[in-house]
Amino acid sequence: MMDAVIAAGERLAEALRAENEALAALDMTRAAAMATRKMQATDAFAAATAAATSTRARAEGETRAAAERMALSLADLGRENRQLLETAIALQSRVIETIAGAAKPLSAAPGYGRGGLRRPPHQAPALAVTTRA
Repeated sequence: MMDAVIAAGERLAEALRAENEALAALDMTRAAAMATRKMQATDAFAAATAAATSTRARAEGETRAAAERMALSLADLGRENRQLLETAIALQSRVIETIAGAAKPLSAAPGYGRGGLRRPPHQAPALAVTTRA
């Protein structure tokens, strides 16, 4: 029973690593395509864990050591995944704000302001994107 939990955990770790790679490279298309795989791996891991718990399966010896290593790995990968997702969401928000600002209607175009002086045109905020290889 514990072998099933470990196998499901390894599949989940693999899915998290792949998504983290895509997110770190700012490849949002590839990261989004991996969402289904990650959700399926999460569901399989939860099911295997629930089955092991309901049968009171216990890991002994090398299986226990493997389970502990897997738990630590999943915790690290999950933490990294959360940070990368937060960064990606913040970046996507900035991109959307920039596009929305650039697409303002003509009524927001420059005209005359106080004292009869022309208002300067609205400029979208600067946006920089970097990637790690």
